Amino acid sequence: MTARSTRRTTAAHSRTAAVGAIAVAGALLLVGCGDQTKDNDSGNESSSKSAAPLADKLPQSIRDKGVIKVGSDIAYAPVEFKDDSGKVVGIDPDLAEAMGKQLGVEFEFQNATFDTLVGGLASKRYDIAMSAMTDTKQRQEGIDADTGKKVGAGVDFVDYFTAGVSLYTNKGDDQGIKTWDDLCGKTMAVQRNTFSHDLAKEQATKCGKDGKKTLKIEDFGTNPEAETRMRSKGADVVSADFPIAAYSVKNSGGGKYFEIVGDQVEAGPYGIAVAKGNTELRDALQAAVQALIDNGEYKKIIDKWGVADGAITEAKINGGS
Repeated sequence: MTARSTRRTTAAHSRTAAVGAIAVAGALLLVGCGDQTKDNDSGNESSSKSAAPLADKLPQSIRDKGVIKVGSDIAYAPVEFKDDSGKVVGIDPDLAEAMGKQLGVEFEFQNATFDTLVGGLASKRYDIAMSAMTDTKQRQEGIDADTGKKVGAGVDFVDYFTAGVSLYTNKGDDQGIKTWDDLCGKTMAVQRNTFSHDLAKEQATKCGKDGKKTLKIEDFGTNPEAETRMRSKGADVVSADFPIAAYSVKNSGGGKYFEIVGDQVEAGPYGIAVAKGNTELRDALQAAVQALIDNGEYKKIIDKWGVADGAITEAKINGGS
């Protein structure tokens, strides 16, 4: 599932899209380091520090709670989704569990729509957002991608993966689509407020300037809804992050529903979002991700989900552009 990355110029970046036809209700997942029982015994304290070598990097308030609350849109296979048994699984939960062992806390995933996650950080509903969110300058600075106006304080990111964006269609019905310029006159179904949504709006404007039929965009709350629209012939194409598109193409309908068309574009970093000013937590997360990279656990998780092409070697802060 390898595709060549091509850089496209755009004024906005956002996170894209999810798994085929997975209906997700409110979900809660605790992942982490096991027993959080406090013990004043010096031997147990020493053992705890050994088991969680980065625990002292966390803010005391989180160490006291033993939990990091995570806002996430849990409909994004293979990044985060529910398996057939209802368990929340994926790249993010696996990484969070491994980070929890480094930090001595549990990561508690709480399900929400993607477009509410940054607001949830501002209201302190969540400590972090971890949901295949693309690290962009707009998000760092709290700038609305459409209007260019400042709408919030912004967030800091700890980068942990890289992904581009793909187009996919119903299998055997590619509508002649090979590149984004082939989308003029077509209808795209897409998850709203995502990188794919931003690129679609940019392409629709470009089609109009070129004197061609515009790209019609239908946006949905989740990517599975967008895929359902395409399956019913209400749309010609869906766009999503390459790992999500590739997973959906491989697994939806046993691989019989969809096919990727053309190359992935606009490769950029996924970041764990932290509210501005929460630098101690941000830096602890960066240390935990880097520790996983250095000790090989990161590679095991990335390889497990078949997304080695998106692996990073350095956990940067605010590395997006």
